[in-house]
Amino acid sequence: MLHPVSDLAAAKQVYAALLGMAPQTDESYYVGYEASGQHIGLVPAGGPQSPTVPTAYWEVSDIEAKLAEVTAAGAKVQDPVHEVGGGRRVATVLDPDGNLLGLLQDQ
Repeated sequence: MLHPVSDLAAAKQVYAALLGMAPQTDESYYVGYEASGQHIGLVPAGGPQSPTVPTAYWEVSDIEAKLAEVTAAGAKVQDPVHEVGGGRRVATVLDPDGNLLGLLQDQ
């Protein structure tokens, strides 16, 4: 789950208190937590890879195949497949009601 935030330092304090842990990744462009198998990321709003709304990501084994499958079912590509670092590839689509859905594949 990615959350766009206006103040990364302030948000980091809130999420650390909520989750009861320090972030595993703490960079100026991304702060990430792993809690009970869930990845929770904070990204500065307005950045080049920042969503405009909280976005849930589904982990898939073949991102291109899944992207083709969901678009054939009626989703519209919002952001095509691209690498975000560490071998992680992501894409986002809009469902028929305009909800943003993320796909994620780790290499």
